[in-house]
Amino acid sequence: MDTHKVGSDTTVLADSLEVPGIGYIPANAYVLTAAEPVVVDTGLSLADRNFVNTLGSVVDPADVRWIWLTHPDRDHTGGLFDLLVAAPLAKVVTTFIGAGIMSTERPLPLDRVYFLNPGQSLDVGDRTLHGFRPPLFDNPATVGFYDDRTRICFTSDCFGGPMPSAELAESGHANDLAPAQLRDAQLLWATLDSPWVHVVDADKYRATLTPLREMGAEIVLSTHLPPAVRMTDRMIDTIMTAPDADPFVGPDQAALEQMLASFEPGGQPAAT
Repeated sequence: MDTHKVGSDTTVLADSLEVPGIGYIPANAYVLTAAEPVVVDTGLSLADRNFVNTLGSVVDPADVRWIWLTHPDRDHTGGLFDLLVAAPLAKVVTTFIGAGIMSTERPLPLDRVYFLNPGQSLDVGDRTLHGFRPPLFDNPATVGFYDDRTRICFTSDCFGGPMPSAELAESGHANDLAPAQLRDAQLLWATLDSPWVHVVDADKYRATLTPLREMGAEIVLSTHLPPAVRMTDRMIDTIMTAPDADPFVGPDQAALEQMLASFEPGGQPAAT
C-alpha cells in the first residue's frame, strides 16, 4: 500500500487489484485528520494486507474516533474489525442496512455503530461532514460525504475507473490520464459497477447529479480512482452520459478457458 497526502489534512491509503482484460482497479481508503480523526473505509479483505499497520504510519489508531464505512463490500471492510480493537473509542458510521449486511459476516457491536442516512451530517470537532447518496453505487448502504472545510467530496465507488498500471492506480492522480482515456475508464466502471444505470429513467438519474455539482467540490476522492483535483464538473459530465454508454458484458466460460490455457502450471501467465 502507498500513502500520500491530498490537501492539507487528508491522506490516501492506496491499494489496487489487477483485473485481467480490464486494468488495475484502485482500492483506496482515507484518513481525515480532523479534531476527531476519521478513517474512511478500511481496505481490501486480503490476507496479506495489514491495514492497521499502514494506518499507523499516518495516525495512531487509538486516536481514531470515526470509521466512515461508505458501504460494506469486502473491498471496503478489510481492516474493520482489527481497527475496532486498535481504536477502542471509534464508532462505525453506517446505515441500518449497512450494519445488517456487515453482521452476516461477523457480529458488529451495536454500541460501536452510528447510524447516518443520506442528507444527515456528522460533527467531527472542527468541521461538519455532510452525508449524501452518490449518483452511482453498487450497494444500497452507500453513503458518501462532503467535507465543508476542505471542499473534498468522498464519493465511494462513484467516479471510479480502471488504470493502465498499478503505479498510476496507487501513486498517481486522475489528472495524469488524457481526458479521453479517463472518460473511457470511468464509463467502463460505471456500466460494470452500476449496471442498473441502463434501465432507470435517464432524466431522473441525471437529476441526481445536480446536488453533486452544486457542492462545488475542489477535490473528489473515490475508492476506485486516484485523487481528482479541480476536474469535478468534467467528471460529472462524463457520468451523465452513462445511461447511453454500451452495457458492460463480461467474459464467458469460453473466454475463461482460453485464459486458463494461456497460464503456466501454478496459475501464472505464460511468458511471451
